[in-house]
Amino acid sequence: MRRIALLPLAAGGLTLAMLTTACSSGFGKTAASQQSSGKQQLTVLIATSGAAETDAVKAATSAWAKATGNSVTVDVAQNMDQQLGQAFAGDNPPDVFYVSSDQFSTYAKRGALYAYGDQLKERDSYSPTLLGAFSYGGKLYCAPKDQSTLALAINTDLWHKAGLTDADYPKTWDQLAAVAGKLTGGGVTGLSVNADYNELGGFFRQAGGWLTDADQTKMTASDQSNVQALGYVKKLLTDGVLKFPKDLDAGWGGEAFGKGRAAMTIEGNWLAGAMAKDYPTTPYTLVPLPEGPAGKGTMDFTDCWGVAAKSRHQAAAVDLINELTSDSNQLTFARTVGVMPSKQTLLAAYKQQDPKSSAWADGTSYAQLPVNAPDMRQVMAQFNTSLAQLATSDPAKLLADLQKNGESALSGNAR
Repeated sequence: MRRIALLPLAAGGLTLAMLTTACSSGFGKTAASQQSSGKQQLTVLIATSGAAETDAVKAATSAWAKATGNSVTVDVAQNMDQQLGQAFAGDNPPDVFYVSSDQFSTYAKRGALYAYGDQLKERDSYSPTLLGAFSYGGKLYCAPKDQSTLALAINTDLWHKAGLTDADYPKTWDQLAAVAGKLTGGGVTGLSVNADYNELGGFFRQAGGWLTDADQTKMTASDQSNVQALGYVKKLLTDGVLKFPKDLDAGWGGEAFGKGRAAMTIEGNWLAGAMAKDYPTTPYTLVPLPEGPAGKGTMDFTDCWGVAAKSRHQAAAVDLINELTSDSNQLTFARTVGVMPSKQTLLAAYKQQDPKSSAWADGTSYAQLPVNAPDMRQVMAQFNTSLAQLATSDPAKLLADLQKNGESALSGNAR
């Protein structure tokens, strides 16, 4: 899975404008004529993390094509949301494509997706959380492709150099602050985390809060528990034991961590691939995120396999997706790409296959999905812009602004 990042406002607005144009011109209102016989020629559009993911998808789709007599062309998007928006507006979308959880409901609301959830094999193997991420209007639209959660990564060399042992792995907020302080010095910062609500989101859950209610129809951003969480992060910043990656001349937390500029970072499964590729000599271990006043909390990121409402090959597309989400393919993708299976029934096998990733896998049982209500993407992108200034800002004010902007966006939405 790709590292999680929200679109800049301009790009997000472009995609929404394209979808709105497509919808107003009748997109999704007329069923596409289906090709029900003969050789099917499917197109698949993916946003890849690199050659390993591209090769894995091509191998799986090629095997399906050989077995069925159909053909599949896999294209790699340079800008997934922009290219999908253009394809929807042009009435010529790919048959199958990645859909991010934060963009899903916008596509579903505008009629861009074919709801094939009732044709999904082994539907009960997926967690209710992931199925909920891709449900809209009471319908399950698409199969969760994979998932990633957050864990605390610790540079074991720097850890031991600071006189810390395995017994010191932080289990609470106070302990995290204490070890971050001990690890800070000599050109090293104790902790680096992206200035992004996705990767700071675990703190909200650990404080007992979240930014919306469970149905994502009401904003709860200004609740005191969220203010407490953001206040804790601000204190780490002002104490100098937490720095955002840009302040360490790094593009993201994994880079700061891999280069030894930060002794700890909070990242998802994508970190494993980056460390193996770019920083193979940096030793590290993974532990669950420390508990806050209300207990455990982490984030869960996922994409789904979308099928276009205007595809002429919907039956074949669903058959392909059922193969792509088979147990064997999910475990293969986990091994070669670094993601976790989306099926909760495969997590034990995943941990056996990759014991180092247990902290990520165990977090799925209490993880929080990002905000994915329609029309909220730009609101959350603006919140991320504000978070970059957290060290000199009032947490309550940042959350009050999010509350106001979110209420405006959510008005009129119904899921």
